[in-house]
Amino acid sequence: MFKFIKHFRTVREHRKMVRQGCFRVGLYMQGLTHDLSKYSPSEFLMGVKYYQGYRSPNNAEREAKGYSQAWIHHKGRNKHHYEYWTDYKPGYREGEGHVIVPTRMPKKYLVEMYVDRVAASAIYNKGHYTCDMPLQYYRKGDYTNLMEESTRTELEHLLKMLAEKGPDVTEAYIRNVILRFHPGARLASFIQSRR
Repeated sequence: MFKFIKHFRTVREHRKMVRQGCFRVGLYMQGLTHDLSKYSPSEFLMGVKYYQGYRSPNNAEREAKGYSQAWIHHKGRNKHHYEYWTDYKPGYREGEGHVIVPTRMPKKYLVEMYVDRVAASAIYNKGHYTCDMPLQYYRKGDYTNLMEESTRTELEHLLKMLAEKGPDVTEAYIRNVILRFHPGARLASFIQSRR
């Protein structure tokens, strides 16, 4: 029962942080619907079973089973994960198989991915989070063949900006440059200017 409550609180807190971040940049619907699949039995029950509190339960499940059933379910239902954005490229010659390739993420999902990474870093580093932690965590992976190049470049740019200039500058850049034509971003800029 202890793990059930702790995992529920972690998911709830993560969703709250992502919701607040999405609202600050104008992605209101995405803020409200972010990670709802984490409450589905196939994700939530694995999250409870492998809960540790300092990292994603998906990592512990992956270590125990060789794969994460919860992650496979999650990434296929949530467009803010770059793994969702893959397609196949047919072979050029007859008889060649298809190759799975990454595709470019739409800007609103790229921004949600950024907000998600920041919130996850804050949750798992509670009490000692700094703005360079999402970038440090990102640099531990190799996304060269997994994430479409322009998506990867833009995400890296946002994470570096956060590390160097902080959240206010980065969120203003997101609203005024990346999402400048998104109607919610204009509203969020107006709200932020009134504070």
